[in-house]
Amino acid sequence: MEVIKTILWVVNLFFVLYLIGYSTFLFISVVIGSVDLYRQKKNRNLKEKIENDYEIPISIIIPAHNEEVTVVDTINSLLSLEYTNYEIIVVDDGSTDSTAQKIIYEFNMQHTQRPVEYKIKCKSKRDIYETYEYKAPITLVMKQNGGKADSLNMGINIAEKPYFICMDADSLLQYDSLKKISSAVLEDNKIVACGGLIRISNGIEFNNGKIKSHGLPKKLLPAMQVLEYDRSFFASRIMLDRFNGNLIISGAFGLFKKDIVISAGGYETSTVGEDMELVMKLHVFCKMNKIPYTIKYLSDAVCWSQAPESLRDLIKQRKRWHIGLFQSMKKYKELFANYKYGLISFVSFLYFLLYELFSPIIELIGIITIIISYYLNLINLPFMILFLILYALFGALLSFTIFLARIYIEEGQVKIRDMIKAIGICFFEITILRQIMSISRMIAIITYRKKKVSWGEITRMKQHIND
Repeated sequence: MEVIKTILWVVNLFFVLYLIGYSTFLFISVVIGSVDLYRQKKNRNLKEKIENDYEIPISIIIPAHNEEVTVVDTINSLLSLEYTNYEIIVVDDGSTDSTAQKIIYEFNMQHTQRPVEYKIKCKSKRDIYETYEYKAPITLVMKQNGGKADSLNMGINIAEKPYFICMDADSLLQYDSLKKISSAVLEDNKIVACGGLIRISNGIEFNNGKIKSHGLPKKLLPAMQVLEYDRSFFASRIMLDRFNGNLIISGAFGLFKKDIVISAGGYETSTVGEDMELVMKLHVFCKMNKIPYTIKYLSDAVCWSQAPESLRDLIKQRKRWHIGLFQSMKKYKELFANYKYGLISFVSFLYFLLYELFSPIIELIGIITIIISYYLNLINLPFMILFLILYALFGALLSFTIFLARIYIEEGQVKIRDMIKAIGICFFEITILRQIMSISRMIAIITYRKKKVSWGEITRMKQHIND
């Protein structure tokens, strides 16, 4: 019995320290993120005065599978960008709906016999359509179904520019996003990958890539995801960026140097987490080959992406993300406690291991041991409840702080009702949504299948776009 009590005491202590560790990391991230946002605002006017006439050539690759609802709007939004030196490539990965037909009809595309040089292995093409009638050339590649990573590899094979951007077919780039994200490459030629800020587009109206109306989504679930995204992109990624330590660039919006990606082998088709896998691969590839490199994150290059509006779709999305996280961390386990990778190993990898991959298991064990300890009269229950409440309130306060910091840097106007709504949602998100996500991620680990590479389809909605 004494052995059991000792084990429970140790587990409870670890759980408390685990929560304190996460809160500390979050606090430091929010402080650093807020300071960086303040500096961005302070330097914005200076940067806007420095005009650069040179644009790096960019290929925008859009993998699409059954995206007939949103893909035309996405292409139209790309044609309104304040940029000139780019091309648009849509890769239709064996869609069973009218994705390809809508693109061909909407943009008056013509069939072509354009050859493809397969520098990276992928499923073969079926047909290629092109048009040069618009601001940027548009290419549609129709291919056998092989998954998102396979589609991205096809896009890289057919891309004609030295840099490429990958983005989702339900996403919209802000009018100045290409100019913002390419400026990083102009400032630092060692950049091999650069991620932008992902914002929730639900309920947002756009006009030529600019926001026409803005506010928190009316529905609770996407509104909670706005705060979750703020905390993730504005805080932790800014902090990890301080030491070149970001291990993931969102598949919704990322810029990559094509020749380095090809040399590294392109996207891994056996994983559903192709975005994280590629970034970790680039870290390892550049380190092993002694290539000076930078993997950057820019919070002022914005991409607007749809968030799931149903709990079912959200759980499906997060399960897919967690499986991808597991696959990537398992494949690059050499990053764990390896001095060769410095802070990437001892901060970034350790954070994703403890507070992302294993967090649902640790949290579940922690809750179970608290319950058992209570029945064995080993803990002070009122104290533990108070501690958990304070922990939740602290997390909610930090989320609200970064929410306000984001509004400040954007010089945006926030409605009183949105402010009140955000206050309530912050607490609800960290106490309710986080637990639901933990359960879904736990299920993802239990039901993990090595060969699972299918598209994670969710219900799409028409974007609110005015030309």
